[in-house]
Amino acid sequence: MPNYNTTAGTMFPTELAAQMFSTVQGHSALAKLSGTKPLAFNGETVMVFSMDGKAQLVGEGEGKKKGEATITPKVVRPMKFVYQHRVSDEFIRNAESRLNYLQVFADGFAKKIAEGFDIAAMHGIEPYTMTAAASLATNNLDICTANDVTYVAANADANLDTAIQAITAGGRAVTGIALSPAMGAALAAIKVNGVPQYPEFRFGQNPNAFYGMGSDVNPTVPMKTSSGTTTVHAYVGDFANAFRWGYAANIPLEVIQYGDPDDLGRDLKRYNEVCLRAEAYIGWAILDTASFARVKATT
Repeated sequence: MPNYNTTAGTMFPTELAAQMFSTVQGHSALAKLSGTKPLAFNGETVMVFSMDGKAQLVGEGEGKKKGEATITPKVVRPMKFVYQHRVSDEFIRNAESRLNYLQVFADGFAKKIAEGFDIAAMHGIEPYTMTAAASLATNNLDICTANDVTYVAANADANLDTAIQAITAGGRAVTGIALSPAMGAALAAIKVNGVPQYPEFRFGQNPNAFYGMGSDVNPTVPMKTSSGTTTVHAYVGDFANAFRWGYAANIPLEVIQYGDPDDLGRDLKRYNEVCLRAEAYIGWAILDTASFARVKATT
């Protein structure tokens, strides 16, 4: 058995952890479009009230009737995301090098977590293997989305309008839109009498807002779904209220000095390396599937 000698129990400084999740919000479409809050390691239960009836106007001497409502619990359970990378063993020998390595690793870690979060929560895919994850089968936008619109590049704006109408027709709101780079380019190409209708998307730009909705163009949107049969080009919906996510603020960091913890076939000590391993606990839940729609191309 290999000898795994680790520096355990170390946490990223609180300030650095906050900076990392600020970076996540800049690179993850879901984090950018929806609000977040710290999450306990054991998760939390969100009570979703569905009030389908109407308010009653009570006349003098008239009895009060029951309301039409259902209460559904939604569990926001943390999932563990792990990222590790080898660096020179100068990390443990020199305080200045340690700080530089930690800053660079934290930035890379945040970007990988942002990408992984989107892939898992949008598509139900385990990011490392890019295969469907059984644990996410009922907790991703591809499975839970109630409304689908077929993507046609020349009519990208009409596609979005149709998807949004499918949501608002049910009395729900649309607060955000996540687009594939291809759909962003398709919007940029739409012209009337030679005039670009959506110049904010031209030349690869990524506007923060589009017609009053939060907006993000992100390469995580068009990845293949868990079935591998469709490519998504947009998600629209009430990200502000119907999608809940959070993270545990404590992010453990291990400095592994011996063995082959990342299965590369080379011993750390032999090559004067250490392996930095960090873990983030992120949970999410889709509170109302009818509040979301997809624009997708069938392939």
